[in-house]
Amino acid sequence: MAGIKGKSGGTRPGAGRPSLEPTKEQRDQVMQLAAFGLRQSDICQVSGISEPTLVKHYANELATGKLRANVKVAQTLYKKAIAGDTTSAIFWLKCRAGWKDAQRLEMTGKDGGPIESVSMTKDEFAQIAARIAAEV
Repeated sequence: MAGIKGKSGGTRPGAGRPSLEPTKEQRDQVMQLAAFGLRQSDICQVSGISEPTLVKHYANELATGKLRANVKVAQTLYKKAIAGDTTSAIFWLKCRAGWKDAQRLEMTGKDGGPIESVSMTKDEFAQIAARIAAEV
């Protein structure tokens, strides 16, 4: 009687897979893997579950794993910068305080156009240089 509502498919007592009840160890493992920066597909492969199941049952661990790792690294960087580690201080200031160490100098030609290049021999250059020197 396929196709008749209530006679095929649907939920029956004992049908389907049992609902996942993650253990503390499983939650800790997912949080640690997320903190290490693994993709969700890789976490699923290690944990042996599908992505929809991962997202459904471990959403909090996925969200906080990365955050907790960033907090620990930021604390370490901050402590090193405060203790006088120059590299850490420079990195912190570039990332957090908007510091830049590169000076940009933009050059253009006449009226903002491209720079013109001229080729000449050494003799031609010497003549022009002599003429300019004579004018001064």
